[in-house]
Amino acid sequence: MAALLSLLLAALSGGPAGALTCYGDAGQPVDWFVVYKLPANSGAGEEAQSGLLYKYLDADSGGWRDGVGPIDSSAGAVGRSLWPLYRSNASQLAFVLYNDQPPKPSGARDTSSRGHTKGVLLLDQDGGFWLIHSVPRFPPPASSAAYSWPQTARRYGQTLLCVSFPSAEFTKIGQQLTYTYPLVYDHKLDGDFAQKFPILEAVIEGHPVHNGSCKSHVTLVSQGKTAFQSFAKSRKFGDDLYSGWLAPALASSLQVQFWPNTPGLLHSNCSGAQQVLDVTQTAFPGPTGPTFNSTEDHSKWCVAVNGPWACVGDMNRNVGEQHRGGGTLCAQFPTLWKAFKPLVKTCEPCGKPHRT
Repeated sequence: MAALLSLLLAALSGGPAGALTCYGDAGQPVDWFVVYKLPANSGAGEEAQSGLLYKYLDADSGGWRDGVGPIDSSAGAVGRSLWPLYRSNASQLAFVLYNDQPPKPSGARDTSSRGHTKGVLLLDQDGGFWLIHSVPRFPPPASSAAYSWPQTARRYGQTLLCVSFPSAEFTKIGQQLTYTYPLVYDHKLDGDFAQKFPILEAVIEGHPVHNGSCKSHVTLVSQGKTAFQSFAKSRKFGDDLYSGWLAPALASSLQVQFWPNTPGLLHSNCSGAQQVLDVTQTAFPGPTGPTFNSTEDHSKWCVAVNGPWACVGDMNRNVGEQHRGGGTLCAQFPTLWKAFKPLVKTCEPCGKPHRT
């Protein structure tokens, strides 16, 4: 009876019993989810035209599902998960919001030295989640009245990966962020949180890693005991994340979706033992599944050609980002790979000369 009452109170308050977690599209706590915001004009209806439709995936969804509503609604997975950030009684939470394109000007003279990286850490004393995404000017700072989706992020596709982690894993997550050197635009790390996570204080204050290494790979275990592999590189790495590190580390050829509308685009690379192929067209399965070109898609993800790896991150493949921090979060369980692999419709063949 007491357990039932605890769950009821948690549901009424908008948060799970125990550790803070990601929330799924059905309003339930989940270990992880992926939201794929579709490009505008990728389907019929007003929401599709305005770029507010999305696909949803978690461990129990049975593959990609249509989102429960528009991406700007607080009823969906992203809005529900971020809701604690905007409630008035958020005093028992800590958070770090970072984005190389923040919602408001950062005041920094030059942000090009900061990582090309976007995300949210939100946690209580027992745990929380890491939301890795590709959305410029998102999410709104905690001082905002409520969750919202930026008008500037409607036109193109976007990806968001949310993973629930126990408290102890946030020290390792903070370590990874010292490599990627993110631009933090809002934060709260008071009292016990500051004492417990000095590494996050270093991230907030903008202290990059100083141990002489230019990359870091760690295993992170979620609240549901799912293993994720975090790859983080600093600006001193000086190479493409995917061909220069990820493909050899995973011992697999990769198909990479990224934003190609940038200077110094890196073409498909077949020079090594593992190929790294640029995705040029994405197609969701089914007779009404949308199909769109990479030029309409700002998302950043990759999938192993022969399995079982799939990764979601925040880096593109271009010359400039070889010299910026960033990373990706990978997993090798079949649910994720089987969802992403069929999305690849076409890739750029090898042989195009790289731009300089």
